[in-house]
Amino acid sequence: MSSDLLLATASFLAGAMNAVAGGGSFITFPALVLSGVPSIAANASSTVALFPGSFASAWAYRDDFRSFEGVSVRALLPVSLAGGLAGALLLLLTPQATFDSVIPWLLLFGTLAFAFGRKAGERLRRHIRIGPALLLGGQFILAVYGGYFGGAVGLMMMAVWSLFGVNDIQAMNAAKTLLVGATNTVAVTCFIVAGEVWWAQTVLMAIAAVVGGYVGARVGRRIAPDRIRLGITALNGVMTAALFLRA
Repeated sequence: MSSDLLLATASFLAGAMNAVAGGGSFITFPALVLSGVPSIAANASSTVALFPGSFASAWAYRDDFRSFEGVSVRALLPVSLAGGLAGALLLLLTPQATFDSVIPWLLLFGTLAFAFGRKAGERLRRHIRIGPALLLGGQFILAVYGGYFGGAVGLMMMAVWSLFGVNDIQAMNAAKTLLVGATNTVAVTCFIVAGEVWWAQTVLMAIAAVVGGYVGARVGRRIAPDRIRLGITALNGVMTAALFLRA
């Protein structure tokens, strides 16, 4: 019962976080690990539990899709699918002990990307512009990371796109939700086929995440974005520290 309460609470928070800023997997993944689920199965189950929200968000943004100058969202979609497949297969081929040792560092990397990625992208944009080929290559690498682990991958995508000269926030958010969802579609399929999903925990988490997403969307509009990001960063830091201590 205590594990169910932990997972439901974490998933509610994750759904709310994803609705307003992102980073929900930083909560659901450590909660699964701390409740006793092996780390690879925890990563797979977390991805599946939060997956429905990606396309719900993409549908909400359906009127905001815009092609980026020089590279269309249609071109980025197959690249994201291929990268998600590569990342998911890489995860399934990773020995459990190796993944356990890497996880705290992945969480730390994702936490730093969430905290500083937007500002880093803004500063780099003043000095760097990348072409279509590099953008597609960067998208593939990010999709591999998304299929393998995925913490803050949406924010990383937006930071890379900004180096390409994209500055329409609504269009970036729309593309982010679609492409992260596409990446996770392949990953979710691989995890289900491989039998790595713990369904009892996943179904409970998916329900709680949907409720949290609805509440987050309703309440998040009344809170300043910077405060939301600061709170999520602090929560991510606590979860990362917990995984380092556990390791």
